[in-house]
Amino acid sequence: MDLNTVAEILDARQPTPWRPGDAWLGGGTYLFSEPQPHLRRLVDLSRTGWTPVERLPDGSLEIAATCTIAQLSRFAKELTAEAAAPLFEQCCRAFLASFKIWNMATVGGNLCNALPAGPMISLTAALDGECLLLAQDGTHRRIPVVDFVTGAGRKNLADGELLRSITLPARALACRTAFRQASLYGLGRSGVLVIGALDPLDGSLALTVTASTVRPFRLCFPLLPTAEELRTAIASAVADDEWFDDIHGLPEWRAHMTFHYAEEIRRELGETAA
Repeated sequence: MDLNTVAEILDARQPTPWRPGDAWLGGGTYLFSEPQPHLRRLVDLSRTGWTPVERLPDGSLEIAATCTIAQLSRFAKELTAEAAAPLFEQCCRAFLASFKIWNMATVGGNLCNALPAGPMISLTAALDGECLLLAQDGTHRRIPVVDFVTGAGRKNLADGELLRSITLPARALACRTAFRQASLYGLGRSGVLVIGALDPLDGSLALTVTASTVRPFRLCFPLLPTAEELRTAIASAVADDEWFDDIHGLPEWRAHMTFHYAEEIRRELGETAA
């Protein structure tokens, strides 16, 4: 879609004072999907030269905000030694995206859109990801992915602040994972997406709920919980008004499927740990 109110496209490598009507341009799959009458300038991130995905010296993984879904999918095929490797492709494929979206949509854009069904939110929250945010004055701050997305379409991002990257710790990459997803239609948007991550070092379990809720929930258990403990923890964490409600699924259905998939994951990872 043409954005006929945009009068200028700026290079992000050249410092420019932020002003009302500015927006960061990554892949552009959201910006160009609908009218944006409030925009006057786009600040283009495509020529920043950030490495899409990089292994850090401590074994953690840094994913640039500009990394495309296609780039992340290709890199994930090299993570054969990591127990959590299958989760990357599972979440990439949860997009059910066209060729254009697959090659243009970015990890950072998916997080910043903050849609409940955003599979990059699911992936990075499940693997205990941390966002690096850069402010216009040059300062930076770090915040967990689960705290970055605060609601449907809402995120913890100040005016002019930029999501630079997401870091996944080495310990999370070593976790054995289980993935469950449900949609109302065969090729529909995710209505429920639940991920379990079992730590091989201490046997702790992290269960992450997305798509069915307005924001990501990551529940941590020091030991594998019982079925009742798991159900109670989910019911206590997610308030009644935090189950998402739209044409892709009623809150009652989303809650029911979340409990159902959580128990499946508990059993699957419990058998692995036995």
